[in-house]
Amino acid sequence: MITNQQPLSKEVTIHENTSIVKGTFEDYVEIGPLNAIENASFGSFSYTGQFCFVQNAKIGKFANIAACVRIGPTDHPYQRPTLHHFTYRPSMYGFGIENEAEIFEKREARITTVGHDTWIGHGAIIRPEVSIGNGAIVGAGAVVTKDIPPYAIAVGVPAKVIKYRFDPATIEKLEKLKWWDWPFETLKERYQDFRLPIDEFLAKYYKEEDDK
Repeated sequence: MITNQQPLSKEVTIHENTSIVKGTFEDYVEIGPLNAIENASFGSFSYTGQFCFVQNAKIGKFANIAACVRIGPTDHPYQRPTLHHFTYRPSMYGFGIENEAEIFEKREARITTVGHDTWIGHGAIIRPEVSIGNGAIVGAGAVVTKDIPPYAIAVGVPAKVIKYRFDPATIEKLEKLKWWDWPFETLKERYQDFRLPIDEFLAKYYKEEDDK
């Protein structure tokens, strides 16, 4: 996380030496230094650490993305006779421009989704078209090749679920409560309650009628 002694602006805070191409940001988003953001959206209150590369991704609200994370890395066309990008960047080498846009359009369509209130650990890699569920944790250095369920903790290469943050009933209540969609003033009013044990928090705010 970027240490910032000043309150964040409601507008996106973008630190130095960061490149953004086709990025969209909601309120209180913070993008760390030396990031590269391409074709990605970030929900409110999400942040990245240093040296992150996020491509073709949809990041939810309150996502905690540590340093050196790679989300949505693109593939070389390995079925071709060569892996080299002169086959899809021909104009760089004087080979013409025909079909140059095709592979990039396919890459942009392969969206990686990171849910709300997630934690992506230092150096993790999340492959294209993978979905990280709400509340999930991806451990440092993990390589995520498959979807991770909500509130799961996944580690390793390739990443595997080792446990869940809460029991199934608690997870179901949190998914229905959707506290991340509360308005700013509600979050501010209830801020201290986010430090409560999970059972006390749900007892205070989850109502059985939410099941209906």
